[in-house]
Amino acid sequence: MLLHPWDVATLEESLDVLRRLGFGQLIAPGLGRDLPVVVPTQYLVSAGDPLRVLLHLARPNPVWRALTENSRCMLAVAGDWAYIPSDWKAVGDEDPLLGIPTTYYASVQLEGDAEVIDDPVRLSEVLRHQLADVQPDTQVSDPEVAHARQLSGIRALAISVTSARGKLKYGGNVDLEHRLAVAERLAHRGGPGDQSARTHLLRRGGSSQEGLPASS
Repeated sequence: MLLHPWDVATLEESLDVLRRLGFGQLIAPGLGRDLPVVVPTQYLVSAGDPLRVLLHLARPNPVWRALTENSRCMLAVAGDWAYIPSDWKAVGDEDPLLGIPTTYYASVQLEGDAEVIDDPVRLSEVLRHQLADVQPDTQVSDPEVAHARQLSGIRALAISVTSARGKLKYGGNVDLEHRLAVAERLAHRGGPGDQSARTHLLRRGGSSQEGLPASS
């Protein structure tokens, strides 16, 4: 992942993106493979230190063999994206035909060491943590008690994070006037990622006291 100085996310920003998105790609290179195993998965970033990522997958998943070969893995997420048309990049007397389009997005990549969890007690604990995260207001049966038989069909994974890289590409390389123009357009377009992209733009480009427009 290319990281320009103006795009680099802090650890706190990276964790915020990870926790909000909650779904990414688990990448296990294994050993001697032409390509890594890539698995779409929901996950939980656990609280506390050291930083860990928890998830579970079906036992037949090919990722387990890759992790047996090599416990190093990566979790990659991308989201909060919005396409910025070329004419949005032109302000004042600038020719909109000469504007340069771009895409705003957030991306985080975690590297770590994977621990495979088969013990039913620990596996159930991972499931309880995940359930509490995704549906905190809904009471559910304890998986260790209610779904003991089904537990044999899944395995859990705990990734001890050793490095984290976050990229927030939201106009950090342009001046305030151009950021203002894009923020205003995002406020009114209403695309699926526009408001989250605009939030990043406002927060990283400066506060509203600097002249950035308030959200409509």
